[in-house]
Amino acid sequence: MVMFLMVLCMSVFGLAVCGLAFGAATRGLPTGEEAALTAAVDERLAAVPERFFVRDAAPLPAPAAVLVPKVPIEVFLAQIERHVRLEQAAAESFLSAPSLESLHGRTVSPLVH
Repeated sequence: MVMFLMVLCMSVFGLAVCGLAFGAATRGLPTGEEAALTAAVDERLAAVPERFFVRDAAPLPAPAAVLVPKVPIEVFLAQIERHVRLEQAAAESFLSAPSLESLHGRTVSPLVH
């Protein structure tokens, strides 16, 4: 019983310490300090040079002239249907006469990953 009470007291004490630490960590900064911190972070990001694998700045929206023209969905559906038919025909030809060449042959479909 004494051991149970000791574990319970230690658990309550640990919970209180965690609660205080969480409260201190999540307490809001005053408005002036928050604005100064945000400005400092923005200045540091602007000073960092762009790297070829990371872009720190937000992407710019594409100009209206560069946007891709709208293509009807039927065009995409027809391309997908043609691709599926070609792949199905290739699978059927492999099943009828399996060979290493037909297994590793290139597809004629334009939808190759």
